Amino acid sequence: MAKSEKDKKKQGSVASNKKAFRNFEIIEQFEAGMSLTGSEVKSLRGGHADLDGSYAKIQRDEVWLVGAKIATYEQAGIYNHEPTRSRKLLLHKAEIRKIQVKLEQRGFTFVPLRIYFNDRGLAKVTVALAKGKRQYDKRQAITDRDQRRDLDRAIKKFKQ
Repeated sequence: MAKSEKDKKKQGSVASNKKAFRNFEIIEQFEAGMSLTGSEVKSLRGGHADLDGSYAKIQRDEVWLVGAKIATYEQAGIYNHEPTRSRKLLLHKAEIRKIQVKLEQRGFTFVPLRIYFNDRGLAKVTVALAKGKRQYDKRQAITDRDQRRDLDRAIKKFKQ
């Protein structure tokens, strides 16, 4: 049975961590599954998630998402979940080892970038190895973006 176009549009990004792109230089990204309860999935489908202030950590060869908020699902009643609980991320052991080696180096951080539903309807999270940006790096990025925007405007104006 094929999915309708309406169902396909429903799939997609639920929450994104915009501050991570501003405050960190993204080195490498990984796609991870999430171990969720039923009420958490229902709440995610409604778009009630927040990644601000969240991070990922490795404990005993397992990856955990800490600080992500998934709002309670009103219709769940007594079977509801705790909004800020730590959630297990599902990655291959080789990926976990690779990440662990990088995190032991100075300056690396493991941050979630976005939560989304893939084409099969499974909840996924994109996590990234990142390095913190300094204040002057942030200013340089803003300057580069402004110059690129001005150049694009000039080219567009010239073409008309």
